[in-house]
Amino acid sequence: MKPECLSDQGLVWIVDDDEVGLMATAAALRARGFETVEMHTGPEALEALRHATPDLLVLDALMPEMDGFEVCRQVRARPTLAGLPVLMLTGLDDEASIERAYEVGATDFFVKSRQWSLLVGRLRYLLRSARTRQELERSKARLARAQDLARMGSFDWHVGAGVRLSVEAQRVLGVANQTHWPLSRLLRLVPRSDRGLLIGLLRELFAQASALVTDLPFCAKGGRLRMLHLEAEPEFDESGRLTDYSGVLQDVTDRRQAEDKIRQLAHFDALTGLPNRRQLIWRAERAIDAARRQGHMAALLLIDLDRFKNINDTLGHAAGDELLIEVARRLRACVRHSEQLVEGLLDGGNGRGHRNLEAVGRLGGDEFVALLPEITQVADAERVAARVLEAMREPVFVAGQDCFISASVGISLFPQDGANVVDLLRNADVAMYAVKDQGRNGCALFSPQLGGKGRERLELEAALHRALERGELVLHYQPKVDVRAGRMVGVEALMRWQRGGQLVPPGDFIPLAEETGLIVPMSEWAMREAARQARAWQQRIGFEESIAVNLPNRMFERVDLVEQIHEAVSSAGVAHRSLQLEITETGLMRDLHSVIPTLHRLTAIGVEISIDDFGTGYSSLSYLTSLPLSELKIDRSFVRDLGVSPQSAAVVTAIIALARSLGLSVVAEGVETPRQMDVLLRQGCRVMQGYLFAKPMSGDAVVQWVEQTLLPRQADWLRHALPDGLESLPQSFGSRG
Repeated sequence: MKPECLSDQGLVWIVDDDEVGLMATAAALRARGFETVEMHTGPEALEALRHATPDLLVLDALMPEMDGFEVCRQVRARPTLAGLPVLMLTGLDDEASIERAYEVGATDFFVKSRQWSLLVGRLRYLLRSARTRQELERSKARLARAQDLARMGSFDWHVGAGVRLSVEAQRVLGVANQTHWPLSRLLRLVPRSDRGLLIGLLRELFAQASALVTDLPFCAKGGRLRMLHLEAEPEFDESGRLTDYSGVLQDVTDRRQAEDKIRQLAHFDALTGLPNRRQLIWRAERAIDAARRQGHMAALLLIDLDRFKNINDTLGHAAGDELLIEVARRLRACVRHSEQLVEGLLDGGNGRGHRNLEAVGRLGGDEFVALLPEITQVADAERVAARVLEAMREPVFVAGQDCFISASVGISLFPQDGANVVDLLRNADVAMYAVKDQGRNGCALFSPQLGGKGRERLELEAALHRALERGELVLHYQPKVDVRAGRMVGVEALMRWQRGGQLVPPGDFIPLAEETGLIVPMSEWAMREAARQARAWQQRIGFEESIAVNLPNRMFERVDLVEQIHEAVSSAGVAHRSLQLEITETGLMRDLHSVIPTLHRLTAIGVEISIDDFGTGYSSLSYLTSLPLSELKIDRSFVRDLGVSPQSAAVVTAIIALARSLGLSVVAEGVETPRQMDVLLRQGCRVMQGYLFAKPMSGDAVVQWVEQTLLPRQADWLRHALPDGLESLPQSFGSRG
């Protein structure tokens, strides 16, 4: 409803050749809230009505050239103006004029006078009536439209006098434009095989004067068989005698077909044709009931395809669907498969009907389940699992190429692994993920030990979600030392989790954080905490170096990384160079093109970039020449064998030479022995970190280490590393020298 429909005022056109009367009427209406447009002749009004329509039209009955009666007649001749309220103004108080006004289509009649309140009341009444009529017309049109969309119509059945069909009902039945139809003629639209049943139903309806609710087929235009739904209520006269039935009819053919399709989809997977989750659960519940009654075992095999996502992402979902269809065909051959078994059709007469429940079905995605309703020993289930793995060995030809696929199979048994379907599925899932963890392409039986690991993982994940909220994450810092100068030239921040008074090893929670996505908020926290620590060290020990923070490659893909760093250092009151970001070589090369723009933006604001674990990935040296890097870190796996393995020494020598030629700093990590330190010094690497110098420690412990070990020259490695005469040099946290 438009807003103006809530008001009794509107736009009124007044047509009167009397200038004084026209002005007086217009002024009176405007004073009472109406908008007015004044016109002096009938032709002028008719021309204006071609372009716009008022809410009300007030006509003077007597005007030269064309009187108000003729104007009203021509207005009513236009279909678009049939509902326009017209009030006739005249000074003739006679019945002939009144009758003539109504004959030409005037809505109401008013004798000219100065009784403006009466005129305004009449106009408001006409306006409300017109708007109510318009709303009814719109409602009628909407109802007709809704009935057309729903393929629905109404009818009235007058007992003994035939059936009256609405226009919509005629369209549903596909009959000619004829309102009244004999009942016998309409009955001919019903197929002959169903006509007798319908006649019997109508007779019973008359006898009991009850409501009609039924579905029946009918032959539509062109001979197509359709399904019609009828509902009608009886009507009675004053004496209680049945006179009519009024009701609706609807073409429900599409709905019936959809219901049939839904019934099919309710039990079977649309893509593979295998039983779906609902059908599998129904079968499994009955198989368990039978196994419980008869005292035998049953088994569930959960089959998950390995690396199926790679095929979907690389070749597209259409190729993935082709592969799933072929996998379903192979799995169907691995077990006896009853395809058409549905609820209510299980025949248990011979006591072995439960065997018909055996099937392989699709749970969803790339997960399948094989149900074995009766096995005599565990080896039976393992043999089926072996057949499944064997069936996957042959390549699948999709998207013009051979694809190799494998599967991980988890097995759970009734009754030892669960007393219901939910338990068996959960435990089979635990066993399947144990196979995934061991390298995929195999099978495993569920055991309570596997279940315990799964629960531990869930508990660890839940606790990790709350670790940030509870402030359980801490940063430990491992110094980077310029060994020749005996100076700390930076630190690396390492994340630790203080859970229940104990430190959780990074290897236990960092992979989980990356898998769950928690690594992102944890990394954001680490940058803020490192910036805060840099400020604290500046105030206590004059620290002016940078703190290196390890970030996963997904953080470098974020468009707001620069803004996050700016916010972190600004809040702490330190320079951008106080933070150094480390990314692993493998992570860098995996998403190189998406990472490069962010690296340039970071270096533009003074943040240095370091490649961690250098030498363990597959870097292209041509990329290194164009990347905005400041530092390479030699991986500890090469440092560990220095002085023992010539190959490690050769790799370290090459990395140092490469860094020098590119103008990059080089840091050796994992230095634990004086021998390793000596070899690195001889090869020209001065900056190192490792347990030989200091273990990762808290921020306060770093200050204590500097004040009690580094500055007083109390460490053993200082005596081996410093040239003669340098032991007495003052210490600072300036440049690396």
